[in-house]
Amino acid sequence: MNAQILPLISSAAAHPPLNTAALVQSALQVVETEARAIELLKSRIDENFLRACQLMFDCSGRVVVSGMGKSGHIARKIAATLASTGTPAFFVHPGEASHGDLGMITQKDVVLALSNSGETDELLTILPLIRRQGIPLIAMSGNDSSSLARLADVHLDVSVPTEACPLGLAPTASTTAALVMGDALAVALLEARGFTADDFARSHPAGSLGRRLLMHISDVMHTGEQVPKVGVESSLSEALVEMSRKGLGMTAVVDAQDKLLGVFTDGDLRRALDDHAIDLRSAPLARLMTTKAKTITPDKLAVEAARLMEDFTIHALLVVDHSNKLVGALNIHDLLRARVV
Repeated sequence: MNAQILPLISSAAAHPPLNTAALVQSALQVVETEARAIELLKSRIDENFLRACQLMFDCSGRVVVSGMGKSGHIARKIAATLASTGTPAFFVHPGEASHGDLGMITQKDVVLALSNSGETDELLTILPLIRRQGIPLIAMSGNDSSSLARLADVHLDVSVPTEACPLGLAPTASTTAALVMGDALAVALLEARGFTADDFARSHPAGSLGRRLLMHISDVMHTGEQVPKVGVESSLSEALVEMSRKGLGMTAVVDAQDKLLGVFTDGDLRRALDDHAIDLRSAPLARLMTTKAKTITPDKLAVEAARLMEDFTIHALLVVDHSNKLVGALNIHDLLRARVV
């Protein structure tokens, strides 16, 4: 028994329980420190910020964002945010730039350089070459008297009173401030360009927003022989066979020119079975069908079909053109497969 207990005691001694109160206090201190750092940025949305926006807005090339270490990670994110919100941008590693990647930067570009100290060697090595080509330089740092700030056309002050790290060493509040300033630039430019949700979707075609804003009914609907349809003179049994063959839980009822007259669904069949006044063997399909069928046109967004189905508690829709001619059909499973819903 002792042989089994001793290892457990040793393990508990080596890994004592955490002080939960101290953990909570530490976390709250971090949040408060970084919130103060962000609050200070409000006073720095000034002429320098406006000049930076103007340089980026007027840029006929791309915004090249660069930084080392933690600033480099923030720079990558800022470049990605700019690119996805209407301002073409990419990240260049300053160390790699000294070994050939500087050729990626053209005279049509604008450079946005990040360094909290403003004295990052790898940046300072390449920036004189960039300035020599007349490429506009925007600096984002925590030191407005640094080498980087002096080289720049515009300096954005992202200094913080203190880092959230109790040692004052790990970049925490300073990287948060730089990230927020980058987001402020990106969103201000987004609005200045009149960038829309459709524009955003075109940059994110594989995402859920892209599917919702770019996919049309014509992209997901069944067409041709896949569309269930019968003539108005068809019998109930013919309608049921067509519904079974096409597997959409309904069939369109059309005239000789394929103009939509109505729809017959599983729900119509259940209602007919419950109505003892209807003789299913002789009742014409025109009496059993729903004449005011819910329809949609092929040019509408697929998400609009999902909204219609939800609003009217139905699982399928017929697709008609502007002359009410049947051109397709779809059901909720088609939208699920397309990941619209």
